[in-house]
Amino acid sequence: MTETGGQRNSIEKNTKIKGDIISEADFRIDGKLDGNLKTSGKVVIGKDGYIHGKVECVNADIEGSFNGELLVSELLSLKDSAVIEGTVTVSKLAVEPGATFNASCHMNGKPGHAQPAQVSAGTKAPDSSTANTPDRAKVS
Repeated sequence: MTETGGQRNSIEKNTKIKGDIISEADFRIDGKLDGNLKTSGKVVIGKDGYIHGKVECVNADIEGSFNGELLVSELLSLKDSAVIEGTVTVSKLAVEPGATFNASCHMNGKPGHAQPAQVSAGTKAPDSSTANTPDRAKVS
């Protein structure tokens, strides 16, 4: 994780925080946050991490769980263990096979494009056993 201004913040495993956080540094969540997080840096949600609320950041790497509104101005990277629910607004999206993405997603276009692309994910990647299951998206 690249540190912003020599600072890095983290919520460690087995720690629960309820409330809002505003920071100019990168933030790593390995515990649980019930609230909002706004940073001009990067947010990392570790494998055991969970956020329920609104997150605004420049970049995000998610291995754990997120439920709420996610606003990422640049790159959102979802690892294979990620579970995302809610609404997502991003410029770039990278999803590893195995990630669960059950969210409404709005992708901002490049400057100069009249309208950004609108993507709505609500289906699971088709396979023979779940081709008609429209309530989850799982990349495999």
